[in-house]
Amino acid sequence: MMVIIMKTVQITLDEALLQQVDEVVQNEGTNRSAWIREILEEALKRYRITQLEKRDREGYIKYPPTAEEIEEMQLWESAQVWPDDEAW
Repeated sequence: MMVIIMKTVQITLDEALLQQVDEVVQNEGTNRSAWIREILEEALKRYRITQLEKRDREGYIKYPPTAEEIEEMQLWESAQVWPDDEAW
């Protein structure tokens, strides 16, 4: 069994923002701490994805694909079959 140790932190919010948070947590049936934890986890996931995308972009700039690699990618793209929009 894994034990998660929580730390208490203090943050400062303006009244309008706090009121909006309180409305959301009431509507969601949760509390401020749980909701803010969830929002922070989502923000950290987005941040990690952004950093990975940045790393990939910089890698392609530093080491651009060769003409042969581009040709191979284009072959793979042309072989892909996408469902018709109407089927969805």
